[in-house]
Amino acid sequence: MPMSPNPGAAQVPSLGRATPPSDKELVLKVIPMPADTNGNGDIFGGWVMAQVDLAGAVIPARHVQGRMATVAVNEFIFKQPVRVGDILSFYANVTRIGRTSISVQVEVYAERFGAQGQFVKVTEASLTYVAIDDTGKPRPIPRQG
Repeated sequence: MPMSPNPGAAQVPSLGRATPPSDKELVLKVIPMPADTNGNGDIFGGWVMAQVDLAGAVIPARHVQGRMATVAVNEFIFKQPVRVGDILSFYANVTRIGRTSISVQVEVYAERFGAQGQFVKVTEASLTYVAIDDTGKPRPIPRQG
């Protein structure tokens, strides 16, 4: 670990600064609040998962053109804790379009409270949504031409 300019100061590990992706679309921004915390005072992972599910559905909704449901969370990685007051930016892109399903990759970046403009990647996930009809059965995704 590099030495601190102040030898008496505590050593702080790298914050893992990141640059938001240019190959994904910004689909959601949200600020977690104190009511969203777990017993450790960080933002509850289930709250983050719910936001990722909402963000992940934005682009598929354009393709599906109707009802859809989350059918799988293929991968979900918490890279860093999310804190109260962070500005979270959710970026997504389609990775696969099948006959009835569509898969997306979502990356979440935090601008820490008091450090806006500096991004830290906090979460990444892969989800699959399925187009459904009025009875909840899978239906074909309309082909865009």
